[in-house]
Amino acid sequence: MIGGRRTALSLTVYLVIAFGLSWLIALPLWLSGQGLQHPLFGAIAVGMMATPAIGALVAVFVVERGPNRAERLGLWPLRPAGRFWMYLGLGLVVPVALVVAALVIGALLGTYPADFARFSGYRSLLAATGAASLPIPIGLLVAAQYLNIVVGAALNLIPALGEELGWRGWLLPKLLPLGTVPALLISGAVWGLWHAPLILLGYNYPTASGWLGVLLMMGMCVVMGGIFGWLRIRSRSVWPAALAHGALNASVGLSAVYARAGESVDTVQATILGWSGWIAPAVVVIVLLIAGQFRWPTPAEQRRRRAF
Repeated sequence: MIGGRRTALSLTVYLVIAFGLSWLIALPLWLSGQGLQHPLFGAIAVGMMATPAIGALVAVFVVERGPNRAERLGLWPLRPAGRFWMYLGLGLVVPVALVVAALVIGALLGTYPADFARFSGYRSLLAATGAASLPIPIGLLVAAQYLNIVVGAALNLIPALGEELGWRGWLLPKLLPLGTVPALLISGAVWGLWHAPLILLGYNYPTASGWLGVLLMMGMCVVMGGIFGWLRIRSRSVWPAALAHGALNASVGLSAVYARAGESVDTVQATILGWSGWIAPAVVVIVLLIAGQFRWPTPAEQRRRRAF
């Protein structure tokens, strides 16, 4: 069990701040009647991403207090260095691989209209933007998207840290006394539910009714939260999870690159957002669980790490 009144209080404070501030920041989208078309939507979305970090910082510095605050948030220490850099690299690669796997699986199941050979959808997109006349082979343009993902992941690192400092940095370790699987399920579901102010307006799932979209987002966040949680636990750091979050956000556009021209992509069914896209990350998480890859260090192990 999660013991202690202070722990219960810190969890309550964290959730109230993370959820309350996110709804407060998103309020202009609702009050204006413009929804996702609000001219400040991008700024509002980025502002929302900071609310879990604010909640975690208040929980650690105001409610819990005590020593090793940076360590409790997963910000420090960044050692052993070899382990840290390895998982940072995995944080960049694994989400992109899972996004691509989701498209392949969707194509095999018939949920994703793929064109992996001619990139007809991407060609149409380039034509619509006036870039089709560029004297560059289409294959090279597709390959360049992966370089864009690396850049995008780096640029998204700090905004993504705003979420990950809360979800994986602080909340997941706090829930681990319940057991690894419950902690992953609860933290992932809470993460998905936190997106409700945008999902209810049609974000990510424009073809789904409001609360169905929220449930779908919770499902996606549970499976991908398992991947991010693995990176957090194995690296003992929040940074690989934050980079993975940034890489995920930067790579979702690959669904437009590999789609077949003239076909619509239903995110309820396909891409990493839809049910067919959850298969690959769910399998990876199950394999990692069976292999014992989610073991949190004991207090003695944590003390030894601080001594180096």
